[in-house]
Amino acid sequence: MHAHEIRPAYLEMRETAPDEFAIVWKVPALGEMRLGLHARLPGSCVERAEPVPTLEGGAYLERWTVACAGGLKGGEIGVDGLGSTMTDALVRIQYATGDAEVARLLPERPFFVAAGTQTSLEVAQTYFLLGVDHILSGLDHLLFVLALMLLIRDRWMLVKTITAFTVAHSITLAGASLGYFSLPQAPVEATIALSIAFVASELVKAKPGERRLSESYPWVVAFAFGLLHGFGFADALKEIGLPQSDVPLSLLAFNLGVEAGQLIFVAAALILLAAASALVKIPQARARQVGAYAIGTAAMLWLVPRVIGLAA
Repeated sequence: MHAHEIRPAYLEMRETAPDEFAIVWKVPALGEMRLGLHARLPGSCVERAEPVPTLEGGAYLERWTVACAGGLKGGEIGVDGLGSTMTDALVRIQYATGDAEVARLLPERPFFVAAGTQTSLEVAQTYFLLGVDHILSGLDHLLFVLALMLLIRDRWMLVKTITAFTVAHSITLAGASLGYFSLPQAPVEATIALSIAFVASELVKAKPGERRLSESYPWVVAFAFGLLHGFGFADALKEIGLPQSDVPLSLLAFNLGVEAGQLIFVAAALILLAAASALVKIPQARARQVGAYAIGTAAMLWLVPRVIGLAA
């Protein structure tokens, strides 16, 4: 089971010669069943080689080559069938000059017009929104943050803990995205699920008048597991890619988007928890226990298949 159930389709166009592009089209799949999505290229693009389909890691892939007379500038690129789904699609064009365009297509806007390049501001805006979208659609990351919020009762300590989590995953996100270090994706995903289960178990074991190590120094727990969560963010960013002309800016914008999405979630969760406390008179200790078991169950539903996948 994956934490990101609604995965985006992905279209990559890499210029290998003047006006010639190598295409990679990736569609979410379950076994041999795939979403009915099809890449739509400008009318000026002619296939130089037939698409070669494969199934890899839960996705349907096609690879082929096209020649686009006059280039892509001004051409419309879209995804047919996107309007009838709940997913989105990412399009990345890598030009021979090193410039790149990245666009996010939505069911209500399943196409865009290639500009041939993007300004630094447009690049930053695109990667910022991708960062926000990634964290808000990452249920495993959000549940870890929620578990920390339930564990920590002091607001100042919560601020320090969330800050520690932010600093930690920013370090590994930057380092892994720039190629300084890496970890295999499967163990990282299993450990992320384990981090959620650990904090949930600490919530269950918490007793009035007793302070466990995780309650006294939650920022240490957040920092340690935040390093691993950063590898998860980096894996998503690697799939999208970074434009060679604006690597630092794109990386910074993506990270700021992740942090903005995280703050949106924390604010929304605090408001909902306060509203729930006012409407339903349940002892806080009991409410935390219920939340802990719900979060722990979700974590185990992710952890077991991920561990089985490691052994396979």
